[in-house]
Amino acid sequence: MTDDDEHIETPSEGGVEVSFLTWLDDLGWETYGHDGGEGAQVLDEEYDRDKSEVVYWDILKEKLLEFNEDVDEDAADDIISTLRRKLSHDNLMSANREFHKTLKKGMKYTKTEDGGSESDYAALIDFENPENNRYIAVNQFRVRDRESIRPDINLFVNGIPIVTGELKSLAQGNNYRNAIDDLRDYEEDAPRLFVPVLMNFAADTLDFRYGAVGATKEFYEPWRDAPEEHQHENELRQSVQALFNHKDLLEILHNYVFYEEKAGGDAKIIPRYPQYYASEKIIQRVKEDEYDSGLVWHTQGSGKSYTMLYAARNLMELDSEYLRNPQVVVVVDTDKLRTQMKNTLAKVDFTSYEVAESMSDLQDLLERGKGSLVLTTIQMFADVDEDVQGNEETIVMADEAHRFMEKDLNTKMRAALPDAYHFGFTGTPVRERERDTFKNYCPELESGARENYLHRYSIKEGIQDDLILPVNFDIRSVMDWDIDESALDEDFESSFSDLPIDRKEKIIEKYVTQTEISELRSRVEKIVEDIVNHYETKMEPNGWKGMVVTPSRKAAALYGEELMKYRDPQDVEVLITAQGDDEKLLQQFHTSDEAKETAVDDFKDEKQPKLLVVCDMLLTGFDAPVLKTMYLDRNLKNHKLLQAIARTNRPAAGKNNGLIVDYAGVFENIDDALDYDETVQKHAARDADELLDDLEEALDDLLEIFEGVPKVDSQEAVSEAVAKANEENRDFEQGYERAQDLYETIQPDKRLAERSLMERYKWLSRIHVAYRRTNREDTPEEDYREKTKELIDDHVDVDEIRKDFPIYEISEEHLEEVADLEPKAQATEVAHATQDHLQPRRDKNPRYKRLSERVNDIVSQWRSGELPDPEAVEKLREVERRAIGVKEEIEENELNKAEHALFTLLTGEYEEYVSGEDEAREIAGEIVERFEDQINTSYEDWEKQSKIQKDIKKLVMVVVVKEYSNKALYDEGFTEKARDYLIENYA
Repeated sequence: MTDDDEHIETPSEGGVEVSFLTWLDDLGWETYGHDGGEGAQVLDEEYDRDKSEVVYWDILKEKLLEFNEDVDEDAADDIISTLRRKLSHDNLMSANREFHKTLKKGMKYTKTEDGGSESDYAALIDFENPENNRYIAVNQFRVRDRESIRPDINLFVNGIPIVTGELKSLAQGNNYRNAIDDLRDYEEDAPRLFVPVLMNFAADTLDFRYGAVGATKEFYEPWRDAPEEHQHENELRQSVQALFNHKDLLEILHNYVFYEEKAGGDAKIIPRYPQYYASEKIIQRVKEDEYDSGLVWHTQGSGKSYTMLYAARNLMELDSEYLRNPQVVVVVDTDKLRTQMKNTLAKVDFTSYEVAESMSDLQDLLERGKGSLVLTTIQMFADVDEDVQGNEETIVMADEAHRFMEKDLNTKMRAALPDAYHFGFTGTPVRERERDTFKNYCPELESGARENYLHRYSIKEGIQDDLILPVNFDIRSVMDWDIDESALDEDFESSFSDLPIDRKEKIIEKYVTQTEISELRSRVEKIVEDIVNHYETKMEPNGWKGMVVTPSRKAAALYGEELMKYRDPQDVEVLITAQGDDEKLLQQFHTSDEAKETAVDDFKDEKQPKLLVVCDMLLTGFDAPVLKTMYLDRNLKNHKLLQAIARTNRPAAGKNNGLIVDYAGVFENIDDALDYDETVQKHAARDADELLDDLEEALDDLLEIFEGVPKVDSQEAVSEAVAKANEENRDFEQGYERAQDLYETIQPDKRLAERSLMERYKWLSRIHVAYRRTNREDTPEEDYREKTKELIDDHVDVDEIRKDFPIYEISEEHLEEVADLEPKAQATEVAHATQDHLQPRRDKNPRYKRLSERVNDIVSQWRSGELPDPEAVEKLREVERRAIGVKEEIEENELNKAEHALFTLLTGEYEEYVSGEDEAREIAGEIVERFEDQINTSYEDWEKQSKIQKDIKKLVMVVVVKEYSNKALYDEGFTEKARDYLIENYA
């Protein structure tokens, strides 16, 4: 006999069934039917079950007598009689809700003791000791009710059906969706079975989904994660064993069920796997009491609100050995979100909660410290006193934690609740100078590293689970720029000929921005043509809507005007606010809060509007499944980009993906934009108390400048303080910069308020603002802005991109190539070439910077006629040769570019503070070595993170002060310049 002649089994639903029962058997379930027969029939015969019964009453009676010492045979029979009646019902969801209460709390009965009687509750399931229960899994459980049904798998705990499952075989042409349809029919045909059931599951050869009793198809979810002991390469097996192991199944049954009141009937809510595991992580952290914070990083649309409610309720019901009577404070950042959460609490009949209606109300609630949930907004902490924590067992859970970590509100909250646990929830954590979600919520571990997060559920996982849709990116270059560079430069020079170069550079830097360019009407006209064509051919025929995101209110108004030239004005809604002194263009589109709400509701539910035009509005917290395409003309990054993406990824029937049409070049490196490199979360391990001491010293030094100045809120006091700041301007500016760095590094920290550092810093900050305003140059700023914009309008059109400009590459060969040109042309060519070479390098090496400044001087003199053309050519050629010489010098010294930059800085500007070139070379090498070892530069925009900048300064300081005992370098500002050169060479 050959291998081909051996017995071959045809794949079928029965094979899937056997696999499921085998996996359950591995978990410790008594399994009936994994030999291929009808397992339920074996159990039915053993306990003489009638097919109209859905509970194995004899098994339950055995457990009732075992668990409850005061329950005798008669009491057990009475309890079972009452439970039988509970299975009869007029409404499945109401009956399921009542039976769930009984499973959780126990069955009320009357017991007789010492001649009297009293009520008590008999446990049906031992939740505290899961191993004491009896777990049975059977296949082909036949039930006769309105109709006869036969689910493929049923799981019983102490004889009570807790899980019902239906299986399909892909080999037979069916999948889990067909199984869900069957389960929905079973609930109609035999509702009696589903009165005690916690959940159903549907599976096929490859996929697994579960849903609460009564759930429609879209609410059947995958269970993809698992604790280590249940992880397996077979995803189907992992799902079954992660969800149906005894511990987690009973945990969900007891602690993770809500019933939500809805207009069409109540809905049973059970957790998604990220909600369950995140909540369990929070509870475990509180139980262990080792760290007092944690970050829950779940993608938008994953149901963070319910995660918070699950965690809150379970914390409030924890055993007294962990918490006696905790107060859980849920913090949101808008009144609208507070109202939404308040409504949710009411709909799910949350046991005990209070809503703060004002600042004084919040303070009163915190001082009383009642063991309940307190719902508030972060803004209400603004005037709450320090240390009002009336309950030592306080847990704070902050929703959208990234959005309110500014203006000292987080510090105020932590000062008000100094000994609380703090858990942050966000889909878009932030690493910015003034806001760092990771620093605020990720504790420093025993190893010295900072925790990445307590629990994470990523965008990729959300897409994989069909919770959100993938988003496609269409990068469009529909704009053909026609820039008359020569005329533009000449007109600019002519218009601002009376200004020095540095002033001109400031004007260009300030007023020639992407926002200014985006407001060119010719550009907007071309993009609108493209938007209208795309929308009318790709979106509108399928009933989808769009959103146009612009970089400014003016751009939004321009888009609105242009779109209305092509579309019915009722199709277009521009959502911006205008001030009384704004130009007419903006005033015509001013949108009140009430009008905004109406427009949003109509966009979601009505035919019009079809296109929303926004600047800042609706980029967060706006969910409209009908929105498929975002036309993006704004340079969004990091968390703001993630929030924008989430506007288009909400599922809807027939919608396979969201789409972003990118006119701003945002998605040149989308991988970095959609993920956060965990290594960025490394933080300096410097002791916080030391930083606080440094800040206090810095503030004391600053305040000495204002000795005798009253720190009161009056014009006289501020005027006197500003005068003092002007007298000591150098010390004030340098001191304030140091204090600002320290304050923003430490914040938020409750000790800032406790040590009165926040109060002193805020006073100095206000004086600094006033000081800066009094020192602005007296120039017609608005005239400069308008004139610059006028010049751009005159010389820039969106028509075509000129591609005939040569690419300059500096080399000796290039100098030879231009040698035969006329002197004026030579000067132009060499100036372009030299600047082209130096511009990317000018901030990377101090020698390059000086050369670049020299080039600007020469070009300026030449253009103004002060330097004859031949002389200009020779001087420029000399500069170019010197630039080449710098490159050769780097190679000769066997230094990399960063080392050479620091070496040049030390032997040039700081020559008097080092003993010679050898020491300078050693210091430069040590700094670069530490930089490459300690600083992660593998992700986009690393150099813009304030914490990274501080880390670089600190490592430079460690080298020069601790390793080389050269505090003079630190005192003279070497660390800041070294940081800048390191960033420029590695960014």
